[in-house]
Amino acid sequence: MTRREVLISGAGLAGPALALALYKHGLRATVVERAPALRDGGYKVDIRGAAIEVLKRLGLYEAVRAVDTGMRHITYVRPDGSAIATLDADLLMGRRGDDLEVMRTDLTRILHAATAGDVEYLFGESIAGLDQRADGVAVTFASGATRRFDLVVGADGLHSATRRAVMGDVPLRHLGAYISIFDVPDDLGLDHEEVFFSRPGRMVFAYGTEPSEPAKVGLVFASPVIATDDPRRVLRERFAGMGWRVDSFLTALDGPRDLYFDSLSQVELPRWSAGRVALLGDAAHCPAPSSGQGTSLALVGAYVLAGELAAGDGHAAAFTRYETVMRPFVERNVLLGRAMARDMVPGDRWQLAVRHHGLRTLRYNPWKRQIIERVTRPLRQAANAIELPAYPMAAAV
Repeated sequence: MTRREVLISGAGLAGPALALALYKHGLRATVVERAPALRDGGYKVDIRGAAIEVLKRLGLYEAVRAVDTGMRHITYVRPDGSAIATLDADLLMGRRGDDLEVMRTDLTRILHAATAGDVEYLFGESIAGLDQRADGVAVTFASGATRRFDLVVGADGLHSATRRAVMGDVPLRHLGAYISIFDVPDDLGLDHEEVFFSRPGRMVFAYGTEPSEPAKVGLVFASPVIATDDPRRVLRERFAGMGWRVDSFLTALDGPRDLYFDSLSQVELPRWSAGRVALLGDAAHCPAPSSGQGTSLALVGAYVLAGELAAGDGHAAAFTRYETVMRPFVERNVLLGRAMARDMVPGDRWQLAVRHHGLRTLRYNPWKRQIIERVTRPLRQAANAIELPAYPMAAAV
């Protein structure tokens, strides 16, 4: 095909991954990002199964493996901080073989570094208007600048503005909980380890990769859809007096700092494209953080979309094949996200007691490994539920 110009909205993970894959097929991409620079912060993400193979085909696996978090174990604690159980992190989280866990920031930087100099990045800019025409898309940016592109891809997340521009307001599927993640001083001395603490309707986790670095804290609580412009107030109301170290975590919310706060929600669309505009990653099919598969879906989707666009028989056919290849894989992981969301937060004291009993006695069970393998099998199956097409890479532009 001719060297088409593709505009990608979003410089998180899916956008730079697509830009890199397009470049390796000899296609040109421009990435537009509302933030003034690459976003720091974020949490750790898993890369499993088919996504690992994508990293290898894109030539990134060794670089990403070098920044693996190396988490050693996970401890579940009581309100007084005493341990209920400590388990191997990789075993419990279903990571096997070449699977990786990395900080989102590290992966973003690797993807950006792999495309810098070959891909145009427009930071501090966003799409204000899209005018689809027979020969391309006329894009108006928030700055007032205008440019023409052959195609536009929205890789701008759960609350995608690109999706809204071409498909209108699409209601999200709320999974009955909210999640927040933020930095705290690592007063716990967490060294490549994670701690979980649960009460009915609430769950807290904290992890650190180096004692000298800030730790990450996550707060998850069951709730119907709420409207708030003050997530810090909501978190204090929901978690104050919970026990363990939670009140000190809430103190860390004071002052200016990045705070991730959002619902556990999914995106379900009958199609992922409209004319010359396609959607990728969470913008198209967010499986919710409960699935642990959002990053893997983004990487695999970027690889498939770029490969199909490189076939040279027009964007309409490419978008159709992209969906045909990806949709069964996505649907498997969306179902996983719903199932995991139901189990993420214990509903009552009885459920919590049963969970803690199972954790406490697991280390004495001679079939411990087999039990964990059975519990994590759906995750591993979902992570591998696609046969990746082999797309020959063209010489780079």
